[in-house]
Amino acid sequence: MKNLLLSLFAAILLASCATQKTITYFQDLEPGGTVAITPVQEIRLKPGDQFTVHVNSKDKELVAPFNLSIENINAGGGQTLLAYTVDNEGYIDFPMLGKLHVEGMTRDDLSKHIKKQLLDGKHVGDPVVIVEFKNQQFSVIGEVKSPGKFDIKKDRITILDAISMAGDLTIQGKRENITVLREEYGVQRAYTLNMNDAAQLHMSPAYYLQQNDIVYVEPNKTKAGQSTVNGNTVRSTSFWMSLASFILTIVTLVTR
Repeated sequence: MKNLLLSLFAAILLASCATQKTITYFQDLEPGGTVAITPVQEIRLKPGDQFTVHVNSKDKELVAPFNLSIENINAGGGQTLLAYTVDNEGYIDFPMLGKLHVEGMTRDDLSKHIKKQLLDGKHVGDPVVIVEFKNQQFSVIGEVKSPGKFDIKKDRITILDAISMAGDLTIQGKRENITVLREEYGVQRAYTLNMNDAAQLHMSPAYYLQQNDIVYVEPNKTKAGQSTVNGNTVRSTSFWMSLASFILTIVTLVTR
């Protein structure tokens, strides 16, 4: 009986160590250590993306034609900027400047491009151009605390930002097998990320997310087993706990 209890204790201890090894992030990163990071990838405009453009100047009347807006009754008569949508060829139609090819530009690129067009055409002498994303999003699904769609409100966003916004992985999420689905050149490409491996994670092409990316966190075997009817399968924790309890009961009765 004593040997059986010691064996069970050892098995539980080993299982605990194995669990700790699978849930700890950045296991290869020592205190004070460093890892290389893939070159920064800022969000770049694609067909279907929307954004607003606000042109400002000392002369408000001069820049008024360049600001597409409607009166917002709910805001006490203030103006709400209308969004431009990038067409399938990567263009927008900008007031007085005509067709502008914007596909592949960052917010800063587009701001500088419009400012240059305004100056070169002598439309405005001191333009300040502010570009803001309108509908750029990414999704996080699977074993995270708060799955859903999230807005991209800055020029670059990493997989770590995405996981943080989704409330972190649950204890049942597989840290070593996170998938990022990304549409590239008409196909859906899958990237696999390992949160336990800092070097691999930071050098992945999917470390920096793009708009419309889908991050999927796979459940571990325990959670997958619990997804069956009543969770009562040989893969579930409840099954093994029930079996261990049954064996202990039999051993106790036999050794009396």
